[in-house]
Amino acid sequence: MSEITKSELDRRSLLRRAAAVGLAATPAVGMLSACVGGGAEETANQATGTKSADNPLGIDPKKPVEIVIFDGGLGTKYATDVDTPMYKKKWPESEVKFTATQEVSTIVQPRLNAGDAPDMINNSGAKMMDFGAIVAAGQAQDLSELFAAPSFDIPGKTVAQTLVPGAVEQGSYDGKPFAVNYSYTVFGLWYNATLFEKNGWTVPATWADFTALCDKIKAAGVVPFGYAGSNAAYYMVRALLTSAGKIGTEQVLKDIDNLKPGAWTAPAVLEAAKAWGEIGTKYLEKSFLGLKHTEVQLRQNQDKIAFYPCGSWLENEQAKDTPPGFKYAVAPYPSVTASDKLPATAINAAAGEIYFASSKGKNPRGGMEYLRVMLSKQAALEFTKLTKSLTVVAGASDGIEISPGLNSANDAITKAGKDVFMGYLFDTWYKKLHDESLSAVNDLMFNGGDAQKFCDRMETAAQALAKDSSVKKQTRS
Repeated sequence: MSEITKSELDRRSLLRRAAAVGLAATPAVGMLSACVGGGAEETANQATGTKSADNPLGIDPKKPVEIVIFDGGLGTKYATDVDTPMYKKKWPESEVKFTATQEVSTIVQPRLNAGDAPDMINNSGAKMMDFGAIVAAGQAQDLSELFAAPSFDIPGKTVAQTLVPGAVEQGSYDGKPFAVNYSYTVFGLWYNATLFEKNGWTVPATWADFTALCDKIKAAGVVPFGYAGSNAAYYMVRALLTSAGKIGTEQVLKDIDNLKPGAWTAPAVLEAAKAWGEIGTKYLEKSFLGLKHTEVQLRQNQDKIAFYPCGSWLENEQAKDTPPGFKYAVAPYPSVTASDKLPATAINAAAGEIYFASSKGKNPRGGMEYLRVMLSKQAALEFTKLTKSLTVVAGASDGIEISPGLNSANDAITKAGKDVFMGYLFDTWYKKLHDESLSAVNDLMFNGGDAQKFCDRMETAAQALAKDSSVKKQTRS
């Protein structure tokens, strides 16, 4: 290890994370040069302070800024204990009004519609808003100026230049950035490494290994696999579509995003649905359909459930309920067929957790400045320490001591190498289609495992959306 320089390690880390974001072919700063003028007139009209090197966004230093943060797996301490104090230190005359909620749409959507929105919003959770509709309604601030502004604490670089490649594009619509997808998440099968070591269970690489292990786990009196149907069906949709992506490459998921006819009934999706439908039929506790995610996660902490499909926020979300000796670890979803086009080590990891500034609030520029603080190296490092989750700020957490779950996630990314892929975007682009997928996957997993029914249902919903001229369409290449 001593023969490898720190810069080489940093570069490897950056490239792994760039691959995980999935859009590394186009540098973020290059995209900005093409679109930075797109919202220039609108944002210029909002300037209420004098632009300078110290105040690149032209905020009013005395104007209050209001933020709303989703209180979920990541908690809110990063906002209350890190980001807000940093903002206040920079702008001591500005009051920061903070609200935490688990029902973002209930709290924020009426205010957006009334033109009295908070200035910066974390749009997440089961009650997240339809962000595509927010963009289409002109309620989200064009963040081009934010990404072109100097970094808060990295000299000589713009905000965009401090991020992993693809981070800007992932929050872009029609070539303009409207969201910061801040948290870098690794998705897979989460389990207690201590329980597996105790029982001599080996993490499966193939589907045959997976089902054979599930049989052993079931015989030991433990539920092999579980997720909460009440409010966490999204986890299962991602598991199924990750398997489809491994069977047929990420192009399968791009076709779904692009509403291509036949995308949901493609062989890779049908194969994945068949495989997961069998897991639901044989190894999933039916009562989980009515449970919430924290209830199922608590059962895993009690070693009553072996595998749980989720993202790397899980470890932090369960911190208060995780007993001593419980060691979170993550495994890629096993290969479904012997001819999967991606290897068993391939894993889904991507930037997620939407943060945006409202264009209709009282202080849109204050909202952008708050995001600039969040995208500083210092704030990103403290976020990782508090949440056990990485961010899109490149290299911000290099060299720090991390938790078992995050160590496992990093190890999975390393083993995946070039086979880390982003996944899909339709869930943020088209809320109605996303909602249909939640109901359809629950039906598949809890009510008989009919894969063809799942695929046909989703194909019908996707094509109805494709023909709906009232819905703004997005494309992905």
